Amino acid sequence: MIKDIEGEQNLKTEMENRKNIVVLFGGASSEYEVSLQSAYAVICNMDRKKYHPVTVGITREGQWFYFTGETDKIQNDTWCNAADCVPAVLSPDRTNHHLMVCRAQSVPESIPVDAVFPVLHGRNGEDGTIQGIAELAGIPLVGCGTLSSALCMDKDRAHRLAERSGVRVPRAMVLMDNTAVNKACAFAETIGFPVFVKPVKAGSSFGVTKVKDMKNLAPAVALAFNYDNRVILEEAIEGFEVGCAVCGRDQLTVGEVDEIELYGAGDGSGFFDYTEKYTLKTSAIHVPARIQKEKAREIQETAKRIYRALDCAGFARVDLFLTPEGEIVFNEVNTIPGFTEHSRYPGMMRAAGYGFAEVLDRIIGQAFF
Repeated sequence: MIKDIEGEQNLKTEMENRKNIVVLFGGASSEYEVSLQSAYAVICNMDRKKYHPVTVGITREGQWFYFTGETDKIQNDTWCNAADCVPAVLSPDRTNHHLMVCRAQSVPESIPVDAVFPVLHGRNGEDGTIQGIAELAGIPLVGCGTLSSALCMDKDRAHRLAERSGVRVPRAMVLMDNTAVNKACAFAETIGFPVFVKPVKAGSSFGVTKVKDMKNLAPAVALAFNYDNRVILEEAIEGFEVGCAVCGRDQLTVGEVDEIELYGAGDGSGFFDYTEKYTLKTSAIHVPARIQKEKAREIQETAKRIYRALDCAGFARVDLFLTPEGEIVFNEVNTIPGFTEHSRYPGMMRAAGYGFAEVLDRIIGQAFF
């Protein structure tokens, strides 16, 4: 009986010492659905002896709700309902780290907050906006901070900094408005087709087109402007895409390099777009990548160099191209990559010997140092 009492007391102490982690999911972004899947995996795999997830959903319209329902409702997007949700806001007061919960016709309640974990992809979540709220409030942040999040979301500025660090980047130009199609045509004629047309700040390949001829250039530019007020044109890099998962602040841990194989479009028109990222209908991901170990190590070192150049911390996935000549070319950095158990980032870390829960524990723990 004494042992049982001691065990109960120890368990009670553990529960009381757990840190409250605000897990933000959803978001006013075109990547809303992807965020729900990532957040579901994060919540389910969080070490409950160390951390208590305080789940806060953000609707497509940008409303914040403290969510108290079953976690499955996040995965199947039935979370936003009157029974499970109460309006909430993160207090910006640096001396009082709390989530303010505003129930109807009652005094607002406050929930202590130890750290904020944005599991949000794309704009209004991965771009430094949410990170800025946490940093303004002085609350420890899981993942990259405001500056690195904003830089990595901006493909133009990220490329400039990567190039300054000694990494090759695709030739590119930026359009400031949809009336600059003539400049786009001149650029495409100079570098040759195909060219990629992308929103400067967007994720999951939304608004991205691989353009093979001049007649399709203007529609691609117009599409990209639907997602951002700046559009970037990039040369297509011959070869294939590789990625590297990076974790840490000063001391960095890297996963195995992965490789994206595209085999469905024999005319060369295909690329790893939104559909392929989440269905793999005409593509495959190989981890480890089917390359020499020496080249994989070079890619890992390049990824770490870019990670540091863009001021990343916590975790990020660095995407690159490998040309037939073996040259490494920068593509982009995802500061909040897909985080389901089947996503690329956990897959690369798993191949390096780090399980999903272990990686998650390390990522969260870094916020407190």
